[in-house]
Amino acid sequence: MLRRIFGLETEYGVTFTLHGQRRLSPDDVSRYLFRNVVAWGRSSNVFLENGSRLYLDVGSHPEYATAECDSLYDVLAQDRAGESILQSLVHSAQEQLVNDGHRGSIYLFKNNTDSAGNSYGCHENYCTTRDDDLTRHEQFLIPFLVTRQIWAGAGRVVTTTNRGTHFSLSQRAEHIWESISSATTRSRPIINTRDEPHADPEKYRRLHVIVGDTNMSEYVTFMKMGVTSVILSMVEDPTTILRDLSLEQPIKALREVSMDPFGDGDVKVRLTNGREMTALEIQEEICERATHFARQRDLPEDYIAAVQMWGETLVALRRDPLALGDRLDWVLKFQFIQQLREREQIPLTDPRVSLIDLLYHDTDPARGLFHRYVDRGDFRTLLSPEAVHIARTTPPQTTRARMRGAFVKRAKEQRRDFTVDWVHLKLNDQTQRTILLKDPFKSDDERFEKLLASL
Repeated sequence: MLRRIFGLETEYGVTFTLHGQRRLSPDDVSRYLFRNVVAWGRSSNVFLENGSRLYLDVGSHPEYATAECDSLYDVLAQDRAGESILQSLVHSAQEQLVNDGHRGSIYLFKNNTDSAGNSYGCHENYCTTRDDDLTRHEQFLIPFLVTRQIWAGAGRVVTTTNRGTHFSLSQRAEHIWESISSATTRSRPIINTRDEPHADPEKYRRLHVIVGDTNMSEYVTFMKMGVTSVILSMVEDPTTILRDLSLEQPIKALREVSMDPFGDGDVKVRLTNGREMTALEIQEEICERATHFARQRDLPEDYIAAVQMWGETLVALRRDPLALGDRLDWVLKFQFIQQLREREQIPLTDPRVSLIDLLYHDTDPARGLFHRYVDRGDFRTLLSPEAVHIARTTPPQTTRARMRGAFVKRAKEQRRDFTVDWVHLKLNDQTQRTILLKDPFKSDDERFEKLLASL
């Protein structure tokens, strides 16, 4: 599959505080956040005009799932649009809280952990063929996912029994317990096998990758989604010879790599064939093969760009990781923390370090450390503000999402009662007209046009 459907699901952390003291529970804050959503959608689980899904997940975490995309620029714009949409909900909820006599501020964090040690995810979804061979996933995809944190990690200061307090590459590494399974919470795997294709089940699967960190960096999100798509194309192609890089203990390797951000701790992971390699060596090995694959296949231009960016990033990581503070989340966050420590002469255990760690992910453009740094022009971006603004209300035009978004928009304008999910569009009238859209690659359908015209 050279053209692929993919998407991102992002859970956000939320709190309401005054002078650092929590004033309301996350559950109470989330109810304020979703008050306007429930008012028009009669639910805290709705689909929007841009084809995306917005809902309140377990643990009072606002979650935004992008519409189906087949372009890396679309999925990037959709992801950023979700952040913008949730910020609008924050502004509205803040006004309501003030009117109700509550003093304090809402903080919405695009991260993966809270102060109590709970983890919430950023899940990547990739449409794959139904006859996928999971053996090739274990040999090639799992080693890639375990080691890609050296450029895709969001960074975090953690405290463990064997290492004490240290800077870690990944926010999710300590919360993953299996390589492949159907679990999502109690025993989180790298890849979730729950069979929910949201498409024709005889043709497609949906690969659910839940090991990744939530990235603030557009550059990293673009690489992460693009490169993983190329790796999947290699895995799916039976004519492509893949080197067996199966890890002896994938979860142990995931944690060890995360604890060695600069690769200077002689940390090598052991393969099932007995060979030992560093995370960077594994990434370089896979990148070389992916680059060759990209040259031999008619891949989309954005995929080719992602592979090229990946190769350049790996070269820079070998030379000097700190030179990547203009594009990698973990490097920029590490630099923020080091600047604070040197200025204030404080250890990693100081609460001010934890505050920097958290405020990096603050989605408020005027307050969040990442967004303020981007505004200075010192960080690489790929989207214009106009592209993000358009994506708030406009779905991708080359996938099934185009029909869903148009239907939601028209039904709302005409004040019609409707029900929507990933594959169904339904008018709740006397005839209960419903159409089933099983092909996520199709952006148009005669049945849809008739339904839309009837509104």
